[in-house]
Amino acid sequence: MSPNLDFKRNTAIELDLGWINHLKVNRNAADRRAASLANRRTVKKEYQAAWLIRAIECIDLTTLSGDDTPGRVERLCRKAMRPLRADLMQALGIDSLTTGAVCVYHEMIQPAVHVLQGRLPIAAVSTAFPAGLSSMETKIREIELSVAAGATEIDIVITRQHVLTGNWQALYDEMVAYRQACGDAHVKAILATGDLVTLENVAKASWVCMMAGADFIKTSTGKEGVNATIPVSLVMVRAIREYYERTGYKVGYKPAGGVSSAKTALQYLTVMKEELGNEWLQPHLFRIGASSLLTDIERQLEHYVTGSYSAAHRHAQP
Repeated sequence: MSPNLDFKRNTAIELDLGWINHLKVNRNAADRRAASLANRRTVKKEYQAAWLIRAIECIDLTTLSGDDTPGRVERLCRKAMRPLRADLMQALGIDSLTTGAVCVYHEMIQPAVHVLQGRLPIAAVSTAFPAGLSSMETKIREIELSVAAGATEIDIVITRQHVLTGNWQALYDEMVAYRQACGDAHVKAILATGDLVTLENVAKASWVCMMAGADFIKTSTGKEGVNATIPVSLVMVRAIREYYERTGYKVGYKPAGGVSSAKTALQYLTVMKEELGNEWLQPHLFRIGASSLLTDIERQLEHYVTGSYSAAHRHAQP
């Protein structure tokens, strides 16, 4: 996470089942507000360039493929440390720029450590990602091994059946155990919102995970049929806002899965600014889980600098 001396890390509070059971979401109102945010006129010219640079700073540059290799992860890490070409950096007047973190499987932590050497956070997906269907002992040990290997952030997946059956105590206990296993490593709770059926379930799962000490709540693994969406994001960031108002703890937000264009990234930045304010537009409170997004942002910034677009293959692929 980005250093912030005034930042108070979220700490587990008592599960309030009365609060959870009374949470309601007006689907029509959420959809209308999401549409107004998504369709709003985007920022232009130098303002758009500045927003896209901020988006880069908040990317968890990710590779989670079955054919990942140490070489691919090393290239990803080098791209994370230098996400824009030198000529674009110079034209934009930027001295230094990195992504927020890199995100990999456990087996790829060591290649990332070798390249990054502490210069960027390393996030590891854990707890039987993406389905989360293994024993609790296995999932806790997986977290411990990833932290020992050098991961400074752990992206866990919740057990969806706890949400679908309304077993909020089980979800809370699970999340508390994950947070404890992470120790000083920050934990992002992946809700797999595409599997949760209703926005009320999304709201309740968000609250339970925050009450259990999650540092971030995250939409998706990227492997579900439906991943990050603006309506789901609206519900989650409003839960974050209300949780802060109630407890004083600031929890981060991470949309992931399908965020592949600069235009989409700008929509999520707009949601964060409108619903949570400028403070949440920082890497310690906002991340975008993405792999191909950086290429499109680089193309858009080249267009801003030169007035013309280049083919995607001209930009180094992470």
